[in-house]
Amino acid sequence: MKLGLAQINPTVGDFEGNKNKIIQYARQAAERGAELVLFPEMAVCGYPPADFLDKQDFVQCSEEVVAEIARAVPEIAIIVGFVQRSTESVGKRVRNSAAFLKDGEVKFVQQKMLLPYYDVFDEQRYFEPAARQELLPFDSEKMAVTICEDAWNDGDFWLRPLYNVDPVELLLKAGATMVLNISSSPFHRGKPALRQRMLATVARSHGKVVAMVNQVGGNDGLVFDGNSVVLGPDGSVLGHAQSFVEELLIVDTDGPAIPQPETNADTELVDVYHALVLGTRDYVRKCGFERAIIGLSGGVDSALVAAIAADALGKENVLGVLMPSEYSSSGSVTDALALAKNLGIRVEQIPIAGTFDTFDAALAPLFTGMPRDLTEENLQSRIRGTLLMALSNKLGALVLSTGNKSEMSVGYCTLYGDMVGALAVLGDVWKTDVYKLARYVNRDGERIPESTLSKPPSAELRPGQMDTDSLPPYEVLDPILKAYVEHYQQAQDIAAHTGAPMKLVQAMLKLVERSEYKRQQAAPVLKVTAKSFGPGRRFPIAAKVQV
Repeated sequence: MKLGLAQINPTVGDFEGNKNKIIQYARQAAERGAELVLFPEMAVCGYPPADFLDKQDFVQCSEEVVAEIARAVPEIAIIVGFVQRSTESVGKRVRNSAAFLKDGEVKFVQQKMLLPYYDVFDEQRYFEPAARQELLPFDSEKMAVTICEDAWNDGDFWLRPLYNVDPVELLLKAGATMVLNISSSPFHRGKPALRQRMLATVARSHGKVVAMVNQVGGNDGLVFDGNSVVLGPDGSVLGHAQSFVEELLIVDTDGPAIPQPETNADTELVDVYHALVLGTRDYVRKCGFERAIIGLSGGVDSALVAAIAADALGKENVLGVLMPSEYSSSGSVTDALALAKNLGIRVEQIPIAGTFDTFDAALAPLFTGMPRDLTEENLQSRIRGTLLMALSNKLGALVLSTGNKSEMSVGYCTLYGDMVGALAVLGDVWKTDVYKLARYVNRDGERIPESTLSKPPSAELRPGQMDTDSLPPYEVLDPILKAYVEHYQQAQDIAAHTGAPMKLVQAMLKLVERSEYKRQQAAPVLKVTAKSFGPGRRFPIAAKVQV
């Protein structure tokens, strides 16, 4: 069979735009000789639609658009994801479904059976699961049509499956000759390779062709990597779409296997960079903006965000703003100016020393007799945040915050200061990985100044300040935080595995717990690890925690 996989980038709620894109790709698939073309999970309405699913007109529009697509492209068979009303008298009101379109009509509908309710997923909140599933006859095949999670419960791959039923196995026992999966499977580091290994296990275990089409693009904090694939009965790759770009992949399921590059830590890091670029581009543009503003400090975090923004939006759409204080080193200013020149972005300077003096004088009567401390440091950061937001309002551009995951973990960031912004581009990137990504940015020549990468990190909010005044070196800190934040390990285990002193581990974990109130007020974070700050990591703010 000549099979098409339309790896598209839908926008949540853009029914007209999504419909036109689906029609366009379906016609291209027909022109290229495909007999059947697959589109991602909920491609009609975009994924994840969240509480839009509680709006009756949203669901109705999804159903109507599916019928319109069928009428518009009768020349090719289509499987496309959408949401539909449940006809049952009890249970949830909507279903996550796949429609089979042929000869101008909706011929078959399959509902999703396994509804994930972990990490960033909360499908059980909205959807009624399928009580049963049926095979789709097509030409000489009997197809198992599955939706994302339905293919993620293979007992031969997982040591501990999450569900007591495997829809793929049930459909294969019923006589399926091919497995089709339409997905909106979000990215995190290492997941593309994991996903393919899991699907290859399904193919080999049952000796069947497995085809998976995945959404691509960014929706809020989630980034979808694509990597749609067709696997032969032996698990070999018959066709593979690119990462992080839209593509129409046409594959002959009787064709030969194609070689695949090896995945390693370096390729995973490249994936992270491309995910950040795509996530930034789609967040800005899908929110209705074209331009971004970044506060440039001369440090590596703001430099990396500026590079990502330039690659995502075009250098002409990025404004870098330097806001030096009396504590800013001359090197930081020259580094920021050199960065802007290297990237080709516009740069402006707004010195804040005079503004700080004005605030300081206003507060002086209330602060009489009190020593200068963190208050005055944070005041500088909040002045900068106010200026950035004023520019955002006036210029119609989104502010991108520059804090990394290490800082967000321990609260080494200022509410309404350096945390202001519409998107936390590096909020799921550890500081040690920030440096690795910056080196990747410089792979073809210096874009981020070498002096930025070689100098010790500092917030420059007081004379001679260094990050190590408050925190251990990031090479020591990041393994501690990763073990706690991403893997929920206990303090004694972290100390044993990392070799860090127990007192240091406990002190850092206490900082993590004390900073929850900050993280829940932070800008949305682009998710690039298995456990990011945001909806996938839920903790109370007012709590007493033992570490």
